[in-house]
Amino acid sequence: MLSLGCFCIYMAHSLCCDRNPQTLDVRTEEILRDDLKYYFMSPCEKYRARGQKPWKLGVQILKIIMITTQLVLFGLNNQLVVSYKEENLMAFKNLFLKGYSGTDEDDFSVSVYSQESVYDSLFYTIDQLSRLRELTVGPVSYAEQADGAAVPLVICKEYYRIGEMQPSDEYYNIDSQTETVCLSLDPRHMATWKTDNASFFKLDFYRLIDIEISFQLKGINLQTVRSREMPDCYTFSGVITFDNKCHSGKVKIYLDIDAQSNACKNWRISGTAQKNTHYLLVFDGFVIVVCLTSAVLCTRSIVLAVRLLQRFSKFIRENYNRDVCEDDKQEFLNGWYVLVIISDILAIVGSILKMEIQAKSLTSYDVCSLFLGTSTLMVWVGVIRYLGYFQKYNVLILTMRAAFPKVLRFCCCAGMIYLGYTFCGWIVLGPYHEKFEGLSRVAECLFSLVNGDDMFTTFAQFEEKTTLVWVFSRVYLYSFISLFIYMVLSLFIALITDSYETIKNYQKNGFPTTDLQKFLKEQKDFPRTDPDTDAAAEQRTPSQPALSGLCCCRRYIQSLSSAAEDGFLLLEVSPLWQQK
Repeated sequence: MLSLGCFCIYMAHSLCCDRNPQTLDVRTEEILRDDLKYYFMSPCEKYRARGQKPWKLGVQILKIIMITTQLVLFGLNNQLVVSYKEENLMAFKNLFLKGYSGTDEDDFSVSVYSQESVYDSLFYTIDQLSRLRELTVGPVSYAEQADGAAVPLVICKEYYRIGEMQPSDEYYNIDSQTETVCLSLDPRHMATWKTDNASFFKLDFYRLIDIEISFQLKGINLQTVRSREMPDCYTFSGVITFDNKCHSGKVKIYLDIDAQSNACKNWRISGTAQKNTHYLLVFDGFVIVVCLTSAVLCTRSIVLAVRLLQRFSKFIRENYNRDVCEDDKQEFLNGWYVLVIISDILAIVGSILKMEIQAKSLTSYDVCSLFLGTSTLMVWVGVIRYLGYFQKYNVLILTMRAAFPKVLRFCCCAGMIYLGYTFCGWIVLGPYHEKFEGLSRVAECLFSLVNGDDMFTTFAQFEEKTTLVWVFSRVYLYSFISLFIYMVLSLFIALITDSYETIKNYQKNGFPTTDLQKFLKEQKDFPRTDPDTDAAAEQRTPSQPALSGLCCCRRYIQSLSSAAEDGFLLLEVSPLWQQK
């Protein structure tokens, strides 16, 4: 009896709509209004209204847990890799550089000032490389070529082709063309290397530009075994440089190491390390599946939102002869979905790279860290979207949204002044202060001064070598600090505070009403004017009233219509929430 009664109601409604076009328009408006109300509901309100489970919210929570766990596991493994490279670099400096104190001097390791010291340091380095197996306490040895021979030790010296000078007579004769002469030695057989190549090591220091010693070593990172992971094999490509480019009487000695990891060719391991690797690969694959699901759901929501916007725009244009304003359009174009999709893509790429690294097919730890770290950052920032459904937590989002355009314009103006001080400080104060030696260092120094960091030290490190530069440094620093701390920074905070007060006032007295809110509140007083001239506020939140009882009745009637015969009239417009 109930089904027959509902069927009769459906037939009567269909015939009525067929005879009265105005009733059909009202029906279309009600369906559109119900879909809009449902779209702007929170996941909990949607569940209470329709009983639809928040699958997308569940996927996001699961994704946060899994991506964070994946990042922690990769970070712990990456720490082992980084510590292994840094400790090997420190060991090589102590082994191969004579007089190394344990800390670098600026950007170089050691400096020498006499010819005897240069010869001693050069011969010491070559001797230490030839005695590597007797000296090192780590699993490091010489790299081998395909034929089994050791990769040779290459010593190259670069010098001016012609060089003759007499500083006392202020005379010089220099050819700007340079020459490079190299010597290759077998690191395993170097018993008589010094006597056999005595002429090569006879240096003309007034022509010498630099000396480079290149070598390759092999090592195995055994500490990953403690983490139940398979050890990596490393190739260390090292270059030791004796730099005399400045010809100032100071020869700087550098040691640069490029460490590349790769899968070991011949290995055997007992225990759970290999099994643990398989578990991690399965976990990374499941992360990729969850991220793909999240990206598909968010993309589907964006498509449905665009369709709903098109329906609303068409309704406003046909009934009120006007276009939807930009603020109302932004309510449909949800930037949080875009953020989630980008984070999903980054997480998928990072997971694939991590799987390749885990399988020893790739060694790009830095690139993988970039993708995984950025995706995790975006995922956690995306959590703010769900907190925004609560009025008290939504203040931060609304304030940032309202203040961002003003802050951006303000930063563009302040940035011009900041760049001016940066260039001026670099060119004038660079020769007299280490914090102003480069453009990037000047920018970092000024930024720290804006935040009140290290002020006295910056003032005190200026030596009074020239009175003019010392006076200029005082005027420069005092004017910059006074301008940016007392004016620029205060105005910056005032812009954000003003936006915060505006949002608090709106939350207390109500947000300005837009076309979208009027439609949701079933108001009929839409003005027939250009929406661009309407003095609407920058921030407002669409009202979210509960759905009327007509929705459930319409849903039941439409479920009956799907089982009716082909001859009956069906409703033309279906609500968007059924598609979700």
